[in-house]
Amino acid sequence: MATITTHYKGNMLFETAIGKHTLTIDVPADMGGTDRGPQPPQIFIASLGSCIGAFVAQYSERAGMDTSGMTVDLSFEKAADPTRLINLKATVKLPNAECTQRVNAIHKVAEHCPVHETILTMQGLEIEVLGQGDCDIQA
Repeated sequence: MATITTHYKGNMLFETAIGKHTLTIDVPADMGGTDRGPQPPQIFIASLGSCIGAFVAQYSERAGMDTSGMTVDLSFEKAADPTRLINLKATVKLPNAECTQRVNAIHKVAEHCPVHETILTMQGLEIEVLGQGDCDIQA
């Protein structure tokens, strides 16, 4: 099982180690954040966008399509009670590709990235929260 570790740096700032890379993560201002890095929901959305983009780029390049200038825009809203992201909408733009006959295939490819698939099947997803040491937490 793969593991990614997030360290609390104090003052509501977090640093996540992902292989050889680190990612600084802040929280919203109402939680004490001061815009020192992206917020967790923004990283979640960025993960979805880059996953969709990777699958579309791979398919498109294999099909001989021009992927230069490709972008993936993701819009979303925040809801409360329970706090969550809603109305996620992805728009893939391939401005330099002729894709009229491949639109359906590109759409299907975009829907099959692991992040998208995970979101679609989350109802059955279990997230186990465990603690270690003096402060064991189990939810």
